[in-house]
This record gives sequence, structure tokens and C-alpha cells, in this order.
Amino acid sequence: MIRRLSTVVPVATLAICLAAPAIAEPAPAPNEVLKVYADIAQAAYTDSLDTARTLKLAIDALLARPTEDNLRAARAAWIAARIPYMQTEAYRFGNAIVDDWEGKVNAWPLDEGLIDYVASAYGTESPENELYAANVIANAKLTIGGKTLEASKISKELLADTLQEAGGVEANVATGYHAVEFLLWGQDLNGTGPGNGARRASDFDIAKCTNGNCVRRAEYLRAVTELLVDDLAWMAGQWGRGGEARRTIEQGGDEAGLTAIMTGLGSLSYGELAGERMKLGLMIHDPEEEHDCFSDTTHASHFFDALGVRNVYLGAYRRIDRSLVSGPSISELVRAKSPEIDEELRAKLDATMEAMNALYLRALTTESYDQMIGEGNEAGNEVVERAISALLGQTKAIERAVATLDLKAIAFEGSDSLDSPEKVQAENKATSDGGAGNPN
Repeated sequence: MIRRLSTVVPVATLAICLAAPAIAEPAPAPNEVLKVYADIAQAAYTDSLDTARTLKLAIDALLARPTEDNLRAARAAWIAARIPYMQTEAYRFGNAIVDDWEGKVNAWPLDEGLIDYVASAYGTESPENELYAANVIANAKLTIGGKTLEASKISKELLADTLQEAGGVEANVATGYHAVEFLLWGQDLNGTGPGNGARRASDFDIAKCTNGNCVRRAEYLRAVTELLVDDLAWMAGQWGRGGEARRTIEQGGDEAGLTAIMTGLGSLSYGELAGERMKLGLMIHDPEEEHDCFSDTTHASHFFDALGVRNVYLGAYRRIDRSLVSGPSISELVRAKSPEIDEELRAKLDATMEAMNALYLRALTTESYDQMIGEGNEAGNEVVERAISALLGQTKAIERAVATLDLKAIAFEGSDSLDSPEKVQAENKATSDGGAGNPN
């Protein structure tokens, strides 16, 4: 299904943010750059918190009056909440406090059978996950590691402390944006064909309940949304005055701080976005590797991830109220040492945003991201491949900027899809030979 998202205007965003030509200027003090980096983090996480609170209000309205209009409003609020959050992902990989926390709010992919009912094609068991089809919404008692778990009350504590990554299985995602997404949309059973999840509002209607367990489903949605707000509030606080994340960046030394910045930019550009979130799914043509798979809004996630890299490098973030947080940037530090390297990196950032914009517009006008990566879709595949190639070129330019700043070489996060594609193809063939995987 083509999603027309009135809350997002990538073309306008790109027009505002295109990088200006690099001109040699005196370098700002590194500590000033680090302060702006922390200021942008605080602003973006605060925007993420504010939009999550708006999402909670929309979900409260849905649960109080489960109509299709209120479900659409809750979905729109979820989509809007992703915009600032995805721009924070450039703070991953270089900041341990973010990496240790991030799985609580944005872990994926998830085995949705842990949470709620699924289609029969999903199956009833997995050798890797004993909770693959546990369906906590339908079952007040679960067995984990041979022990019986009492789950009669669906609470934030149950989700965060017991179900999240239960049994050490990463696919047991019980919290965060994607758990909320699944509950709002339901499974996308369309593969690489058109259409997203099609859950009905009556799944939350106690009087006219569909698919059973509407009381517990509402309890789960309420608890997981409240937990998302709590987790974002915690992280926003870490970047505030006196927060641990800000203190680590601002007081940990110039080299450590600049290395953290460049590690985040390079790792998100290369291993995470170009690799795990794009190249992998394209290689094996698998919608299960789509990031926002239930809502079919992956094009927006990719666009705003890429924009987040640009924000950090240029030292400027446009907030949801349209105010601008900006100041001395790492771009200026690079420019003072080599205007040519800074100009190259800015040009690569432009190329990435142009490719992401093309991908976004195709999703709005032609087909969703999971269709683009479908086998045999040469035009769609090419649009995705161009964005990947732009990210790879961007990463090379980031590497050159690291050297220009006289920082020690940084090993960016990798991805087998980029570093060992033969291994990925062999594993995919073995999985395919063993039977169909679970549908979204």
C-alpha cells in the first residue's frame, strides 16, 4: 500500500539542508563542537520524547474509543514519532550509553508471535526461540527455560524485565517502537506485494472484540507505549545538563569525543544502514529484513537516518517546532585542515540525501519499500541500490575525514551483506532449502 504521509516532506527538508560549498576558515575549538553535538542530541531525544507523548495520547484515545478513525490517528502519531527518533541514530556506536539502551526502544526484527496472534503460515515453533509463538496476550502463563511464568498482569515491568530478549533471544522484542507498530498494524502478510498490516480497531474493542483477548491486547499496548515514553525520557535526561552522556562527551577529552562522533557517522552509514537495513534485504529479496515492516514506512526511517548523519556532521538540527539547533561543527574542524576533504564529504552527503529522496518519493508514488526489494523488480532494486552506493561513498569520505582530523583509524560497524556476501547467500540458501521463513 502506498503511504501518503502528510507529516513528512523530504524534498523540502533536503532543500533546506543542502550543504554549502566549503571555504577555509579558522577552526572552532573542539570542545565547542562537542557541546553542539550534545545539544543536538538533547534536542532530538527531547523531540522523540514529546512525539512519543503525543503517540500515547492518541493510543489512549484509541483504547477509550476503538474506532477506525482513532486507529488511523494513532498510526499517524506513530509515524510522526519516528521522524525525530531516527535522526538520533547517528549517536549509536560511538556512545556506549546509547548502545546499551537502544535495544529497549528500536530492536528489530521481532518474532511477533511472542506478543499476539499471528497467521498460520508463521508456524508454531522455532528451534532458536521457545517463545516464538508464546502469545502473551492470549496466555497468562508462559514457560521460559522450563520455569512457569505468571503473566496474568501485563505491566511495564513484565515487558521490560522478563519478556524483552527473554531466554537471551534477540528476536524476543517485547518493547519499543516496533512492538507498538505491530500492535497498531498487525502482520504484513503481503510479502513483496502491495499492502501493509491490516489490524482492525475492533481488536481493542472490549464490547465488539475481534480475534479474542481484547482486554489484554489493550493492556499490552498501553503498557508498551508508557514504557517507550519512560525510556525516551531517561535518554533525553542523559544529554541534559549534568547528564552522563553529555558529561562523557564534554569531559572525556577532545580526541575521545571526536572519535565518538565519527564512529557513529561511519558505522550508521556503512554497517547498519547500507548493510543490515538495506543491502541484506535487497540481496535476499526478503521483506522480513524491512525495518518498519508492519507499517511499510521503512522509506521514512532510512531517509531520516541519513538526515541524522548530515545533522551531526554539519552541526545543525531542525526541531519538530521548526526551530534550529546549530553551532560549531565537525565539518568546520575538517575544513580548517582540508577544505577539499570537507567539500568532498559534503558532496557525498548531498548525494546520499538525493538518493534517499528518490527512494522516499518512489514509496509515496509507486510502491512501498518491501516491493522495491522484491526479486525481479529491476527498477525498484535499482533505486535501493543507488542509495546503498551513495552511503558507501559517504563512508569512504568519512574515513578520509577521520584521517584529516589526525584521529586513530576507526573500525566502523560492518555487515556480512557488505563484507561477506557469499556467506549471506549460502545461509539464505540453506534457510530456503529448510522451509519458508515467518511472514511479517
